[in-house]
Amino acid sequence: MKKRIMILGKIPPPYMGPSIATQIILESSLKERFELLHIDTRVNTSLDTMGRFSLSKIIRSISIWIKMFTTILTKRPALVVIPISQSTAGYLKDLIFILIAKITFRKTLIHLRGSNFRNWLNSSSAFTRFFVTTTLKMNNGVIVLGNNLKQLFSGIFSGKNIYVCPNGGNYSIPASSRKDSDVRILYLANLQPSKGIEDVLNAIKKLKTRIASGYTLVVVGSWRSKIVEESCIKLVTENNLPVVFLPPATGDDKFQHLADADIFVFTPREPEGHPWVIVEAMAAGLPIISTDKGAIIESVIDGINGYIVPSGDPDAIAERLHKLITEPGLRSAMSVASKKAYQNGFTEEKMVGNLTTIFEKVIN
Repeated sequence: MKKRIMILGKIPPPYMGPSIATQIILESSLKERFELLHIDTRVNTSLDTMGRFSLSKIIRSISIWIKMFTTILTKRPALVVIPISQSTAGYLKDLIFILIAKITFRKTLIHLRGSNFRNWLNSSSAFTRFFVTTTLKMNNGVIVLGNNLKQLFSGIFSGKNIYVCPNGGNYSIPASSRKDSDVRILYLANLQPSKGIEDVLNAIKKLKTRIASGYTLVVVGSWRSKIVEESCIKLVTENNLPVVFLPPATGDDKFQHLADADIFVFTPREPEGHPWVIVEAMAAGLPIISTDKGAIIESVIDGINGYIVPSGDPDAIAERLHKLITEPGLRSAMSVASKKAYQNGFTEEKMVGNLTTIFEKVIN
């Protein structure tokens, strides 16, 4: 019989990195190796309700805890995988999942899908740091998204109990549907300052003083702030920038945007995990301009398949865009390198293989 693995986690909607990750894992070939038991931990179905208190969310949370407890009692999974938050309130909610697993004598793996864990912990009170580190040690190990993130749990888990599993997925990238010859730069993410949208638009403003035409920035995503939206649109219109704003896209529409692009730019200012858009851009064979956040530098190798620029630096973004726009041979070489890096390390098969090895090691 297949070993049973209980996987906790949100699934879309809303479409965010952690929910996308859970969906991909559940639909992957991992289900051929294990019997996967999913507990949907969503209390929000849209980005607009996130962070808002409501009685319905409390009721939903209680129902999730009850479902987890009864499923463990009836199904007896060999392992419970629990994603953890990077805030005090979020961690307290996650701790309930850990305690439910422990009182039912289940082995547990926590899964961190970001890189802000130490920043949060170090800025917390001494009591919070003691409480979090003590309760984390109740688990059998932790999964992080990159080798450079293992240090986040140094002193909490031994090295052998810190496991690395980068994101990975299989994607069908369609043929390009473009009719124009302009170099197309794609930005695809939630449109908020922490994701670098303002830096990218300011980079285009600076780039225009050096190259007046022959390129277009296509911005795909949803605005999280009306003030930011108005400010960004004003910047584009007042400077007559070659920028097109499009609504958020998922599924085939999203991959068509990737297929139609020549360059991908995603330059977050704040900590990230291993963004799915980076993996998708690699699968589409795009040169990538990004920042050193989370595990991005383990996917985007500076000078090989793209460039790593300082966060919050429109000048650096503009400089790298200029180089890629004016050197088509360099774009082609980086395109090949991106595709190769994706195939070698970030497919669904690679992720499933990593998770299988980790799960078996913890269970045994």
